[in-house]
Amino acid sequence: MTSLISSVAWVRRGVTVRHPTKYVLDDQELERVSALARIELEDARAELEKAHAAAQSMGKGAEGVEADDLDEDDENAWVDEDEDAMVQDVPMDEDGASKPKGSSSKGDDLAQYNLDDYDEDEAMPGMGPFSNIKGLTFYRNNDEDPYITLKEDDEEQEREELEILPTDNLLVVAKTEDEISQLEIYVYDENEENLYAHHDLMLPSFPLCLEWLDFAAASSSTRSSSSADPFQQFGNFIAVGTLEPEIEIWSLDTVEAMYPDCVLGRPDKTAAHVPTPLGTGKKKRKKTKARPASAAHHVDAVLSLSWNRTHRNLLASASADRTVKLWDLNRSPTGEGEGAGALRSFDVHKDKVQAVQWNPAEPTVLLTGSYDRTVRTFDSRAPEAGVGAVVGADVEALRWDPWEPHGFYVSLENGLVLNFDARALPSDLDAPSPARFTVSAHDGAVSALDVNPHVRGVLATGGTDKVVKVWNIADDPDTGKRGVSLVTSRDLGVGKVFSTSWSPDEPLTLAAAGSKARVQVWDVGANAGARKVLGAKLAEAGRNVKEKQNGGVIGVASDDEDSSGDEDDE
Repeated sequence: MTSLISSVAWVRRGVTVRHPTKYVLDDQELERVSALARIELEDARAELEKAHAAAQSMGKGAEGVEADDLDEDDENAWVDEDEDAMVQDVPMDEDGASKPKGSSSKGDDLAQYNLDDYDEDEAMPGMGPFSNIKGLTFYRNNDEDPYITLKEDDEEQEREELEILPTDNLLVVAKTEDEISQLEIYVYDENEENLYAHHDLMLPSFPLCLEWLDFAAASSSTRSSSSADPFQQFGNFIAVGTLEPEIEIWSLDTVEAMYPDCVLGRPDKTAAHVPTPLGTGKKKRKKTKARPASAAHHVDAVLSLSWNRTHRNLLASASADRTVKLWDLNRSPTGEGEGAGALRSFDVHKDKVQAVQWNPAEPTVLLTGSYDRTVRTFDSRAPEAGVGAVVGADVEALRWDPWEPHGFYVSLENGLVLNFDARALPSDLDAPSPARFTVSAHDGAVSALDVNPHVRGVLATGGTDKVVKVWNIADDPDTGKRGVSLVTSRDLGVGKVFSTSWSPDEPLTLAAAGSKARVQVWDVGANAGARKVLGAKLAEAGRNVKEKQNGGVIGVASDDEDSSGDEDDE
């Protein structure tokens, strides 16, 4: 498996706790984890006891040590290897008065040293290596010693190293390298132009998508340990969709975590995770049978996630099983019966659903895009009344325009980016549904797309041609038509671009990552041409841009990275 970064997600400033806590696997956490993992601990203990008993019956202990000739209950079978060892404890004050039975008959060998009067010996003047030192002072600890200036212990030093300031952003990266998948959490200090790794979280499967949220799920350790109203609980979490039909939610305020705070979509006592091969006999086909569809959980990879920022307990997911599911984070994922699993399931596409997003202006409306070459938008309360459009190619990504409640962008596999007005779309996909405008953005698939939330009409795209581009969309005052122009483009050295995302705090800062398993932060405002084109829009938004060093590109250099790495990879 090649190394790559499939997705990146920002965390805005001031959300992360200043001093993250370390993961503690206590009894309460073990009980929570066992419930999420559906592990019967008592059954496991019983099986372990049976195995131990079977091993003993065969003449071996649990560690495989021969036990035929040794009875654990027979104290006489144990001998002391020290022949002169005392066989009876004697009080210290009676040690010199009487010798215990069985002790050595050689007499007191230590008497010649006169240890009883050892402390009363007078020091001879002018003797010894420290004879010129008139006096020594003993301090109980280093804090009292004025000559020791480094008084910080290891815990305090580690606490300072893990500190996250209110002016820092977190950047979460879904990375797979050498067949090992993990979440890497970076700290981005915009003032110091510094990006460094903070901690990482191991993942059991290949990650495909990320979505940040601040709502603590019902089964999370944060919710269970908090005495506050659960509906008002805030936190710092990242939802991860992987090749497995499950959604993992991790706390970003906990380092060295071993298990996620919540797992959505894990079926109980089913074979949904066990693929069944087609055919019989020696020559079996590689293709496996499709898992039976379920309204309660996904049965294939989770390709996209979207958190509802208005109804904070709702999370939408799109999957390769052709469905879109709605999850209520207030419901326990380990429950049984009617209250378990997904809240709703929508079958609005005929192929893999690649992307899903809530409308920020209308929080009950969803936008979806699929490999069936269509996009659909519908109210989650009445999905049968949705509208859509045929786009002519597989959908790679889509975004609502935060500046227009009914406008959205769609990026396609053929290199095009389309803009639609949802109010003009038909309910019948056979009817014509032309886009408001089309942009030929990249030579290859437009695999990454994001709309700037700070400056109106600024779009970022990334493609398999390894280029990140920034676009300016503006209305012509004379004709009233919408025009699109390229502001700037750059090869950031991340390979094929799989993810681009604008910063939630800086107006012209974006993060990009791709097939080279590298993440780069690019301040577009460092480009003089970009500042000139977007200067009026920045002033209108009340934002200004500081000039940056290094061309505005900030990354994390690897240990084995050299200056010719990019050219060799090309």
